[in-house]
Amino acid sequence: MTNTESIRRGGRGARDRILRAAAELFAQDGIHATGIARLTDVAQVSTRTLYQHFPSKDAIVAAYLRRFIDETPRPAAVQLAREDLDARARLLAVFLVEPTTRPDGVVRGCPFHNAAVEAAGTMPEVTELVEQHKREFTRRLAEVAAEAGARDPETLARQLALLYEGTRALSTSLNDTQPAHDAHELAKTLIDQAITPLRESSPATAS
Repeated sequence: MTNTESIRRGGRGARDRILRAAAELFAQDGIHATGIARLTDVAQVSTRTLYQHFPSKDAIVAAYLRRFIDETPRPAAVQLAREDLDARARLLAVFLVEPTTRPDGVVRGCPFHNAAVEAAGTMPEVTELVEQHKREFTRRLAEVAAEAGARDPETLARQLALLYEGTRALSTSLNDTQPAHDAHELAKTLIDQAITPLRESSPATAS
């Protein structure tokens, strides 16, 4: 093996290649269907190199998810952070984000949701990361809901999180992005009901 081939298959950039391969294969085939041999082949690293960077496949899954938290926020989180929209528009923009779809048109949905389903309680670190991500998303929804003037921002945030997560799950189950479009209209109703001031009762008519 030449020195160039050794670098390509070994240390320099190996960790990043493994995580890029994981992102591609987990989205395409799923976590359980992606074996170590396939990961090393796509990442162009040896099995020994892979285990030097990650002690287990669970550790690869956890690192794959952390990238969405630390480096490349999910599109919904990006919408909540936009500075060109007011708070109400940012909440609605979350529901304009199309579900994640593979190049062949298959809807894969949220990688955190997919990981939680596949882990099924057998990957504690992954389960913790998924819970952390979902709670943080709801917390951010509550912050933006409060900015929009919601009377009860925490309740609105939980309702919107439920609608968002349910929509993604249904889109994945049906392999159809239509639920996302339907959810936008429902979100608009929920938001407007939550931020419209309650109509004051009319004073009792004097007898």
